[in-house]
Amino acid sequence: MASRYFLGVDGGQSSTAAVIGDETGRVLGRGSGGPCNHVGAAEGRQKFLSAIGGCVGQAQKEAGMPAGAAFEAACLGFSGGPADKEALIKEILPIGKAFVTTDALIALAGATGGKPGVIVIAGTGSISFGRNGEGKTARAGGWGYIYGDEGGGFDLTRQALRAALRMEEGWGPATELRARLLEATGARNANELLHRLYTTDWPRPRIAALSRLVDETAAAGDRIAEDLLHAAAQQLAGFASAVRRQLFANNEDVPIAYIGGVFQSLRLLENFRSLLELDEHNKVTAPQFGPAAGALLEAYRIAGLRVTLSNVPAEKGS
Repeated sequence: MASRYFLGVDGGQSSTAAVIGDETGRVLGRGSGGPCNHVGAAEGRQKFLSAIGGCVGQAQKEAGMPAGAAFEAACLGFSGGPADKEALIKEILPIGKAFVTTDALIALAGATGGKPGVIVIAGTGSISFGRNGEGKTARAGGWGYIYGDEGGGFDLTRQALRAALRMEEGWGPATELRARLLEATGARNANELLHRLYTTDWPRPRIAALSRLVDETAAAGDRIAEDLLHAAAQQLAGFASAVRRQLFANNEDVPIAYIGGVFQSLRLLENFRSLLELDEHNKVTAPQFGPAAGALLEAYRIAGLRVTLSNVPAEKGS
């Protein structure tokens, strides 16, 4: 009997990952590629096709898929959502049933093993997403670096820079954040630092990566840095609580998973956990699988199969 193949893809701002499984839930192959979140311009379209084709091709080769074999079902989740991507997918991949969705949904599916729950994603930006047992979904946050993304890495760096500027201008309390930011960037003062971060040399992910300095400064006993981490944890917990209220009954036990670089701060994570677990029906948990495996689980779901994943590779952020 010929194998049936299923595909899950996580297409993000920094990389793309693909996993292929058989009808039993066993992962047969995996692949990786570059970013694929921009498809509007001609150059973006080609990058998208190359990233998807390359990483899926790697996974097909590892899985030993016969040439020309089609996927029975596939789920592809993308940063920025599915708009303008479904038609492109059909150009390059033979798929029976296709589901193109957001990265938040596949992150949730991976984190909970496909079960109902809530996830909070806090990397460069931030968002919370949930789905209940009836399939209803809800979100909070995720409105971008100008109007939202509270508690994400970019926002944490922005708040640290504001604190450094207030100190330098004499209308804010002293904080070691100023010295650490200057040292990390080579700037002579906060004004020069501010102008550097407006240039193309400092894209948002690079700025967001400076948020680790907030955690390091807090660990050294800096009160301002501690307050920033506490505020970020409150905002992220608030997102999760908002999604929970929209989807679940007050007395319903709900897993709340977390993923993203911001949660590498143990101080922030423990604060986040303690705030949410004041409600005994909330259980804060690390993700069971990464987003690509979550996309694979969604592929099985749309095919009407219930499986337990096995031989699952580790993923970045899982």
